[in-house]
Amino acid sequence: MTSIIFNGSYITKKNTGIGVVSKDLLNSFSPNKITTLIPKDIGIKGDISIPNNLSPGSGFKSHFRRLCWLQNTVPKIMKNLNTDYFLSPLLEAPLFTNIKSIVLAHDLIPIRYPSLSFLTLYHLIYIPLVLKQSKIILCNSISTANDLNRFYKVPKHKLFPIKLGFDNEKFYPIKKIRKNFFLIIGRHNPHKNLGRLIKAFAYAKIDDYKLVFVGPFDKRYTPSLLKLIDEYNLRHLCVWKGWVDDEEKLSLLNECHALIIPSLWEGFGLPALEAMACGTPVIASDRGALPEVMGDYGYLVNPFNIQSISFAMNAVINDKKCFEKALKKGPSRAESFNWLDTAKTIEKIIQEID
Repeated sequence: MTSIIFNGSYITKKNTGIGVVSKDLLNSFSPNKITTLIPKDIGIKGDISIPNNLSPGSGFKSHFRRLCWLQNTVPKIMKNLNTDYFLSPLLEAPLFTNIKSIVLAHDLIPIRYPSLSFLTLYHLIYIPLVLKQSKIILCNSISTANDLNRFYKVPKHKLFPIKLGFDNEKFYPIKKIRKNFFLIIGRHNPHKNLGRLIKAFAYAKIDDYKLVFVGPFDKRYTPSLLKLIDEYNLRHLCVWKGWVDDEEKLSLLNECHALIIPSLWEGFGLPALEAMACGTPVIASDRGALPEVMGDYGYLVNPFNIQSISFAMNAVINDKKCFEKALKKGPSRAESFNWLDTAKTIEKIIQEID
């Protein structure tokens, strides 16, 4: 039987993005096939405890600690356990070893939108080495697979697009009165395109609606967004929340008039999937993988065009049957994104390659 070590170093008590994917994917694998490396004291049972300071942080140190741990400690663990594969839910793995790595690619935002940062250097230097050495490269969408082939020249035979999932026990329709606000979930990085969203909201002239932002304050980007809001005199119509737990997110998704994801690019788009599961209308960018996730659901917009975003906001407000249509189509489409199916697909890929 093939044995696998799962890299759970990205799982925290307050998961976002890759942390959510890591935790939900881990919980869907056959437990007798997986040995988990999990941070201490986060309330999740794992086979092997690892230091908490390997979890993601905002700067260079957290990345450096984790990369050193991957290079120095993980090979020793795998040798002691005589494990066949190292499975990582992100593009990180030990280098310069004979370890058979399976990595999951999410997006290439730092390559598409480069900046002078450690993360860009990480994608220019470290990531190509991981991609070259890895035996299997799982991709969270066809869009991400195409990017890997385009930007890194990864051979297509190494790329395996898979469907991700969502937790249907956490996100589902509940009886809530819909309120006059649009919900935005995610970080404030430039590719999230929140500046154009704010301008589109001002252009739409819908003063009886609000924007509710859910995501961590970022000293690099949030102040400029606050300044823009003041320039358009929108401070009273904008609500800023930090990280929220699943219970509050469920309520917000079932109360908002629509979720808006105006990103210049997304490798997948988990909030769109969670919104569909709740029967909530979605306004999303027509770039990246969001069209793959949404299909014919919701409203696709040109993220570079302020009027396109603005018109979609007014369209969903004026559509008297938007909630009826969303409830009919959303949950059924979301059901096709199932973590158990994802885990079975990965296990099948490994069996066929092995």
